[in-house]
Amino acid sequence: MNQLIRWPSMLLFGFGLLAAFFLSFGGLSEVVERWIKQEEYSHGFLIPLVSLYILWEKRLMIAVEYRSGSWLGVPVILVALLVAFIGEISALYILVQYAFLLLLAGFAITALGRAARHTFIPIVLLAFAIPLPYFLEAVLTARLQLLSSEIGVMFIQWMGIPVYLSGNVIDLGAYKLQVVEACSGLSYLFPLSCLGFIAAYFYQAPLWKRAVLFLSTVPITILMNSFRIAVTGWLVDRWGIAMAEGFLHDFEGWIIFVACAGILALEIELLERITRRRGLMDVFGLNVQIPSDEALQQARQRQSGRALPLPMLLMVSLTFVAALGVQAFDRRAEAAPVDVHLAAFPDRIGDWRGVYGNIETRVMQVLQLTDYLMINYERDNEPMINFYVAYYASQRKGVSPHSPRVCIPGGGWEIADIRRTHIDDIPVNRVVIRRGLESQLVYYWFQERGEPIANEYLKKWKLLEDALKYNRTDGALVRVVTPFHSSEPEEVAEQRLIEFVRAAYPELTRVLPEKGEL
Repeated sequence: MNQLIRWPSMLLFGFGLLAAFFLSFGGLSEVVERWIKQEEYSHGFLIPLVSLYILWEKRLMIAVEYRSGSWLGVPVILVALLVAFIGEISALYILVQYAFLLLLAGFAITALGRAARHTFIPIVLLAFAIPLPYFLEAVLTARLQLLSSEIGVMFIQWMGIPVYLSGNVIDLGAYKLQVVEACSGLSYLFPLSCLGFIAAYFYQAPLWKRAVLFLSTVPITILMNSFRIAVTGWLVDRWGIAMAEGFLHDFEGWIIFVACAGILALEIELLERITRRRGLMDVFGLNVQIPSDEALQQARQRQSGRALPLPMLLMVSLTFVAALGVQAFDRRAEAAPVDVHLAAFPDRIGDWRGVYGNIETRVMQVLQLTDYLMINYERDNEPMINFYVAYYASQRKGVSPHSPRVCIPGGGWEIADIRRTHIDDIPVNRVVIRRGLESQLVYYWFQERGEPIANEYLKKWKLLEDALKYNRTDGALVRVVTPFHSSEPEEVAEQRLIEFVRAAYPELTRVLPEKGEL
């Protein structure tokens, strides 16, 4: 291999990769951190190794097909650098992470030209190592929790066990099981979809068979996770709540994942027996053509005496300049407000009297907020109003308010209705949540540098705009909640919240930073 591609070219390409890692260090560090902390992404450590293996097996074909670099990779690199910069400034690390993959594709095209086609599958495979954004992961988790709970309860009923489902809480009479986030199925879905993609790549079959194999990982995950919930319910009904805890619970998870992998293998076996009468061992392997000695000799001759390609020189230069620019911007002292004192918010708003509440230290460490306000307000003969503000002095490093849309699901709560509305000039998200016979009305919005914003995507755009214009990324989440019951119409609860927000908003603007330069 070292005779097929010259060392100066390999060294230059290595410098380009080093610059790409330097540019994307924050986003890649977050990826590794989530691999360590979240079980559903722990397979991420293996994916780069699989990608490198495929590239190594394709190395001779790349060398033989290589003629020259291509300028077509330069626009790809420019787009990747722009996306990475936007991701760094707007605190959207997901943009930085996918920009890194796009940068790798641009490098491959620029350095290898047509031969870069052999690198695309290994690069696409790396996408399975990138965790989902927290808000999307939470929404998917909530939906999988409810769906797995419903199907699991169907299985339990087929076993002849009386059971009642409320949200994600399974009531077995003597015991109650809560299908928490860890049991939603995500811990199977991501590793199994990655395994399905790898299996589809090595599967020597028509494209439609590969697509069926990969897409089937989703229903397999849901059904097998529901089956696991049903088995846990059956064990708890027979031998007590200890069957849903500790080692046995974790061991069941491993057994189910191995069973999912076995179902994929059985699926391939059935597809081949039905169509081509081949067995599982006959259809797996890496489709690599071994070049002839003559082709290898011609490749060596083409490389001898060839100067460093200009596209590669430009590629490395652009990436290094971008990396240095992002680092310089990142180290610039941010204009963080110093006059934020949420404790100065009054405990009396009109006729409402408030009692301050506290957030547990463990929860604060997860939220990573700068300051917060939690007050329960009451008025004569009316249900309570919970007022919560989470303030962040900087959102540059991916630390930002957790959307209630993400945090509400869980504990049996379901989002019954969500839509956007206005209270005077304040855009708010209006959410109705229910758990059994309990109902709550939730209003929330983001107070971003003096401007109320309900749309979470617009919030990110304004964050980028103000970071560039004012060098500020401070912001806050504002949430107002009140319960209501069947004896109280929803409209009454809504009028109560509207009245409270109108009275509280002027006080809120006095304790949070205003718009513009500080």
